[in-house]
Amino acid sequence: MHGKPVEKREREITRTPHAVSASASVVVWVLPLALACLAPPWADAARPYGARVAVDRERVRVMDGDTAEIRWSVADVETVRVLGIDTAELRDRWDPKRALSPRGAEARGFARGAFAVATGVELLRSARPDRYGRTLGYFFLDGRNYSVLILEARLAGETITRFGDNGLPVEAREVLAAAKRVRAAGGDRGRGSQR
Repeated sequence: MHGKPVEKREREITRTPHAVSASASVVVWVLPLALACLAPPWADAARPYGARVAVDRERVRVMDGDTAEIRWSVADVETVRVLGIDTAELRDRWDPKRALSPRGAEARGFARGAFAVATGVELLRSARPDRYGRTLGYFFLDGRNYSVLILEARLAGETITRFGDNGLPVEAREVLAAAKRVRAAGGDRGRGSQR
């Protein structure tokens, strides 16, 4: 063995028909899923923006005072961050095991009640989502802007002055007017940052 050179043989890679079909099926099934994940959330043409869309209230799940989910189908759930307002968080984001925040629970209770008694629910989407991919929009309950309702209940602070109108100036003016009325009537108890 000392004097004989060691021959290196290149292995031939042979493909069986089974291996080829398995590779092809991976490309057929995985590639479209991967491409769908890369598509921005607002690329879905099925979600119109700039016009009110009727929503079955039974399909709405209120997450907290300023966020809700709409279950359009089993596979299609849209998370909506309500524009114009900020409510207290339900829990401390750094310590989720902590008890519910009283202000956050109160805002969520108000939202759940408001949606439960509404006979008509509509959603008005902004053209762009937020940085987390959530839809930005206004809900209308029986024709009334939900953001205005929760501001008037003093369970939210307005966010138009910080983030702008998101392409929906009429609704933003309604929110600003409601916030001004609340401040004039004796305070702004509803700052979203309070717990």
